[in-house]
Amino acid sequence: MIHFNEVTKSFQEDFWKKPKIVLDRLSFSLEEGTITGFLGANGAGKTTSIKALLGFISIDSGSINYSEALGASFKEVRSKIGYFPESPYFYPYLTGMEFCQYLGALQGISKNDIEINIKKWGEALNISYALHKKVRSYSKGMLQRLGFLSALIHSPSLIILDEPLSGLDPIGRKEFKDVLQLLNKEGRTVFFSSHIVSDVEEICENLVVIKEGKHFYSGKTSTLLEESKKSEFSAVVSDSYKSAISKIDLIKTVENQSNGMIRIRFSNNHHGEFMKWVQDQKVSLIELKSENPTLEEVIYDSSSR
Repeated sequence: MIHFNEVTKSFQEDFWKKPKIVLDRLSFSLEEGTITGFLGANGAGKTTSIKALLGFISIDSGSINYSEALGASFKEVRSKIGYFPESPYFYPYLTGMEFCQYLGALQGISKNDIEINIKKWGEALNISYALHKKVRSYSKGMLQRLGFLSALIHSPSLIILDEPLSGLDPIGRKEFKDVLQLLNKEGRTVFFSSHIVSDVEEICENLVVIKEGKHFYSGKTSTLLEESKKSEFSAVVSDSYKSAISKIDLIKTVENQSNGMIRIRFSNNHHGEFMKWVQDQKVSLIELKSENPTLEEVIYDSSSR
């Protein structure tokens, strides 16, 4: 649906300094009909990428290509995109209903369609009860819901959300995730950035990960986790075996645990040897498990890949 091809973007922070490269020959594709999570540490270039995609800023080099499904012209493409920025501005003296009606009118949507979408997504986002109130009275969570609702007024084919889950309590995050999945079931493409990796892992079939403006990974979430397996086991036993364990060559590390226990780690290749030692020594195993990194460890710990 969208393809970044060797996109580079830099900013001149100071007249006397060299421009800072924020996106460095970044390439990735956004697959139609998927929920794709956009991950990276603060300053990795996520928001800059989104702004470039939307045409809010120009790029230094490379290209951003849009499929025919979004339209033949950039104006048509933008009309099919629903966007919710990380730091939106709301008109405080309008009610939530007036705000949504105003944005719908700007999009050229009929009053009937505006009312239908406000009712549908207002209920899904649990904000209908507050739409008659002035926006200035809204809490952070209510503003997040209103902003998400306003991005859906014109029934976009592509929904782009920049940190939509920030500032929400667990219930609010669940409601947002439910709506994202509902949109996807309706055939919409969803692309959203987040710092809450567990939420992304829960609902995103695809991932785009960038580090310092460069491509780190794009593809299936499951594939990234599979590729990052450590092929390592860990076991927890009583620390009374510590002296004996230190003499076993197959053991990689020994770590002290609470309650008089130790955790030992060894390669998957030595699993059989370790289990034979356990049997011979009549060791009581408290825990034995395969050590696999979490998605958060894979993304934010470069040593895991």
